[in-house]
Amino acid sequence: MASNDDILRALGRVEGRLTGIEDSVSHLRDELSDEKDNAHESRSVIHRRLDEQAKKIAHLDTTMAISGGVDATLREEIKSLTKTVERNHDAVAPTLEEWRKMKTLGYGISGLIAFAGLTIGGMVAYASDGAVAALRHWLKIN
Repeated sequence: MASNDDILRALGRVEGRLTGIEDSVSHLRDELSDEKDNAHESRSVIHRRLDEQAKKIAHLDTTMAISGGVDATLREEIKSLTKTVERNHDAVAPTLEEWRKMKTLGYGISGLIAFAGLTIGGMVAYASDGAVAALRHWLKIN
């Protein structure tokens, strides 16, 4: 049989082991607590980012809805302006055609006047000596 000293030594060893196990368990608890805190912080960061993304998506949806409404309004205004321009063009077309005819006629008349001026100028240059002599004779200038 084991003596009391052997039993006490065995109990001391068991107690030492229990103390070591308690220290290990305490250390594991501390590590798990740290891991829990880190996981909680990580989850809160993820939730914050998800909330930010949700806000951005909601803002984007609002912006897209407003842009769509503005685009539709602009398309309708452009259609209306196109119709107005076409009506105005149809109303002004006869006047523009008349103006083009008058402009062409004006160019023709200007050309005839220029041609007549050149012809008269050429005739005057050609007959200047005779004209000067006739003018002197008529005015009786020697």
